Amino acid sequence: MPPRKKAAATPKAPAKTRRSKLAKDNDLSAEQEREIQEAWSIYREDDAEGYEDEKEGVIATSNVRIVMRALGIEPKAQKDMDEYLEILDPEKEGYVTYAHFVELAAIQMNSKSDETKDEEVEKAYKLFTLGNERPITFSDLKRIAGLLNQDVSDDVLKAMILEANRGGGIGAGVDMDQFREVMSKAGVFT
Repeated sequence: MPPRKKAAATPKAPAKTRRSKLAKDNDLSAEQEREIQEAWSIYREDDAEGYEDEKEGVIATSNVRIVMRALGIEPKAQKDMDEYLEILDPEKEGYVTYAHFVELAAIQMNSKSDETKDEEVEKAYKLFTLGNERPITFSDLKRIAGLLNQDVSDDVLKAMILEANRGGGIGAGVDMDQFREVMSKAGVFT
């Protein structure tokens, strides 16, 4: 009898990113944690004297504002920044550990005011409408998909509009409130 053929391997679904204990302790989503790690890694130092045992390295206090800016949580006032640095580096050694930075970043990311969230939604909305006070149209979605080098069929773009405006018609587009609702459901502006 000939040997049996092995069944073709079934493709596995991509693994979901799991949150670390640090992210869970600080009420961060996996996406927020990934954003922090990406920004941190740009300025990360692994050979800072006295911090060789820090698994995630450290960053110089002079780079904290830049990393916070990349995360969209940069303080507006210098006195706030000075306060953050006092918290992050109370001994004024010139370095900040990852765990301490994550704690501060989590507080900032989770405390965005409703006003700030509304400003972000409005800013994103205006990117679609090129700053015009009108609904997002099919043409806007097609333009954005092209800018992002995404090959999205017209049918999918139309379905997106209909889902966002609850079947109000393709020509009706998506108004600001509908856009805000879609972005909130997607977890973009929570």
